[in-house]
Amino acid sequence: MKPELMLLVWAVLLTFVQMLVAVSGATLQVGLPTLAGNREGLAPCAGWAGRAARAHHNMLENLVLFAALVLVAVIAGKTNATTLLGAQIFFWARVAYAIVYPAGIPWLRTALWVVSVIGLALIFFQLV
Repeated sequence: MKPELMLLVWAVLLTFVQMLVAVSGATLQVGLPTLAGNREGLAPCAGWAGRAARAHHNMLENLVLFAALVLVAVIAGKTNATTLLGAQIFFWARVAYAIVYPAGIPWLRTALWVVSVIGLALIFFQLV
């Protein structure tokens, strides 16, 4: 398996772990019976639980881009040292983002997001 694909698999696991953290935070704030209901009119979670939910949502948005780029690179046979570096940068920046965002460190969170986008760009520019 190409290393870029393995990093995609690990990114999926990271996304799943972020979902579990976000659900745990929501459960602590509003309780399982409320979450098991229809959630109509449910206010967004606050504090670290809200930040964890937003970090998870952001990861979902970025995972789509990462998956598309990695899959195209692999299928087109265009993987190389730069696509691997881009995938590594993306993945490790997202791991750090998943920790920093719920912790509430705003500027570092933004910097890590920019670093992950640079990883995406490295892959993208190998394909065009």
